[in-house]
Amino acid sequence: MKYIRFFEELGLSDVAMVGGKNASLGEMYCQLTEKGIKIPNGFATTADAYWHYIEHNNLTDEIATTLNGLDTHDMKKLAACGHHLRSIIAHAEMPDDLEAEIIEAYQRLAKQYSEQPLAVSVRSSATAEDLPEASFAGQQESYLNVRGSAHVVEHVKQVYASLFTNRAISYRVDKNFDHMKVALSAGIQKMVRSDLASAGVMFSIDTETGFNNAVFITGSYGLGENVVQGTVRPDEAYVFKPLLKEGYRALLGRTLGEKAQKMVYSESLKHPTKNVHVPLEDQRVYCLTEDELLTLARYAVIIEEHYSELAGHLQPMDIEWAKDGNTGELFIVQARPETVHSQRDYHVIEFYKLKEISAILAQGKSVGGKIATGRARIIKDVSQIEELEPGEVLITDMTDPDWEPIMKSAAAIVTNRGGRTCHAAIISRELGLPAVVGTGSGTETITDGDMVTVSCAEGECGYVYAGELKFKLKTVNVGEMARPKTKIMMNVASPDRAFAFSATPNDGVGLARLEFIINNSIGIHPNTVLGFDKLIDAKLKREIRSRSSGYDSPLEFYVKKLAEGIATIAAAFYPSKVIFRMSDFKSNEYANLLGGKAFEPVEENPMIGFRGASRYYSDAFRDAFVLECRAMRLVRDEKGLKNVCLMIPFTRTPAEGQKVLDLMAEHGLKRGEDGLQIYMMCEIPANVIAADAFLDIFDGFSIGSNDLTQLTLGVDRDSALVAHIFDEREPAILEMLKMAIAACKRRGKYIGICGQAPSDYPEIADFLVREGIESMSLNPDSVLETTLRILELEKNLGR
Repeated sequence: MKYIRFFEELGLSDVAMVGGKNASLGEMYCQLTEKGIKIPNGFATTADAYWHYIEHNNLTDEIATTLNGLDTHDMKKLAACGHHLRSIIAHAEMPDDLEAEIIEAYQRLAKQYSEQPLAVSVRSSATAEDLPEASFAGQQESYLNVRGSAHVVEHVKQVYASLFTNRAISYRVDKNFDHMKVALSAGIQKMVRSDLASAGVMFSIDTETGFNNAVFITGSYGLGENVVQGTVRPDEAYVFKPLLKEGYRALLGRTLGEKAQKMVYSESLKHPTKNVHVPLEDQRVYCLTEDELLTLARYAVIIEEHYSELAGHLQPMDIEWAKDGNTGELFIVQARPETVHSQRDYHVIEFYKLKEISAILAQGKSVGGKIATGRARIIKDVSQIEELEPGEVLITDMTDPDWEPIMKSAAAIVTNRGGRTCHAAIISRELGLPAVVGTGSGTETITDGDMVTVSCAEGECGYVYAGELKFKLKTVNVGEMARPKTKIMMNVASPDRAFAFSATPNDGVGLARLEFIINNSIGIHPNTVLGFDKLIDAKLKREIRSRSSGYDSPLEFYVKKLAEGIATIAAAFYPSKVIFRMSDFKSNEYANLLGGKAFEPVEENPMIGFRGASRYYSDAFRDAFVLECRAMRLVRDEKGLKNVCLMIPFTRTPAEGQKVLDLMAEHGLKRGEDGLQIYMMCEIPANVIAADAFLDIFDGFSIGSNDLTQLTLGVDRDSALVAHIFDEREPAILEMLKMAIAACKRRGKYIGICGQAPSDYPEIADFLVREGIESMSLNPDSVLETTLRILELEKNLGR
């Protein structure tokens, strides 16, 4: 055949012939099917076929003349130009020889799959497309569930015409591509029956932070177009690549999307797909099992490794997948280089931080990690895009590629619908804009014309605040930064921000709090899930069932959600040490969890009451503590994150410390077994005075300077009346710190500090270095500044 190449005839060296998308499909079909990756077969029309079509209809001069001198910022002229070119190309005549080859290839493909008429997708693949420096995301058209030879030929013509969509013309101008040197290849591929199952997009890198050790998977029911277009808020999942390669079930976490509609086949040849409602009971179930997520992640790893080997460097990939509802098989239907983080300079770190807050007008998924302010401009239809002024915040239901010409002039983007792999998210990242997607009702809760602040610098959740808020941007080049001998670790509360924080030079995590994960990701008292079947409060049972959607039971939800939060933080800093403190809620805090009031005492002073180690072995809480142990075992044994160390808070006596250690060992967490280290929070004066007795049973101390100061000075840190006395720089506190450090050094045990003091007071950090502390765990925003200070101090001390 002159104008057709089947996938088995193509590879990455054929980009000039069939464009990036089709060359990549051919590369995977030829090279990766033998490694277990399933690729639906297909064929591509060549660039010569496109030029043959254009020349056969004498369109070259008219295309060049129409585009000459076009100002792509003039929306009316751009629209008129695009409409004219698409019309003359789509209505031109298909050359007989090219038509015959397309029909012959289609029939050959149908015979391979024994399906008449065979349903195929007809997609565009531009010859300059999907390069590492340009994504061309959705610039040309795709058509799904195309059946019959005549319809395939007609849709190839439509694909050719889509080379001149408004957004494609604008994009080529922005990227300095010559219109007359870009050809289009049409890719015809057997459809996967994901309309009967699910489909989505995955990246072999975290799309927000560039953390390259995780596969990020999104998915929803039906054909994948709804995920790409942002019509739905999909399920999300992360899988940790290094331990997946070692055979562990390294699923880090999942988030349930709403998946309110799905795209399925229709019987109409004119409108071959349609969206239908997804029943609520299906929305509350993940569209992929854990095993399927792990299989897709393995595919992503294989694809990334293959393309990285060809590129000679790490090449993160953007991959589309589909599950066949008839066979249950998982297929890869596209793969292209990721185009944002692969171009980023990781030596330069930007820190955005709000200096003030105001009313939250909308919230959704955070994209871009930045903060921007501007006047809100609500645009509900693409026909109104000319109303957006440069520097305004675009507020809309969702975007598609037709919006691209104006998106680049926005300060930020906010959408009602979509997830972090939808069109608005992909283009926002490429343009370097913050975006909040999937707000649900941003076009209703934000007032057109008002000043707003869009913040994507607070973790997974992005916020739209009222007014023009002040914020600061700090840029640090860490490429040449040395490491001090004193280990500089981090206090990390939120799994949502762990990937971002890990980019800052560090030596691991000195304090991660289980109670933060319980409060924010679970929100249910552990005893409530343990006794769920006996609950008589119908409203409470409904709320718990709603929160635990996607899991077999509230108990499974509690354990797995806790394990997911732990695993995410541990993976972000792997293989460095990550110290998790077992839950340290006070009774009043536990009472605020769902169902908590039924299980918690009312204490006059919860700060020195039923908390820490005393809880764990008590009859009232023992079974709840066992759930924490189960989560930790899941993280270390099944997910493989052996870098997790454990820490017991508020241990009043060595005897109760031993009770806790015995209980943990009984449930599979035995100190010293499989490298498990268990530390103790040193936060009670008795811990310092009887340090040797505690160190006999623990692997070391992490000093909690807040509680140690409170209990040494006899100051309730929650009381404003005596707050002025609370000061970690008091000589008595410094003496306590000195004694704890000396005891651990004498015994050859770990000694660190995870309290607030060294973050707040540089002089305390200096004191700790002089005393020879092994590590300091700091709040993330003070890590770089403190590191530089300690490097200078160690230099002066001759270390």
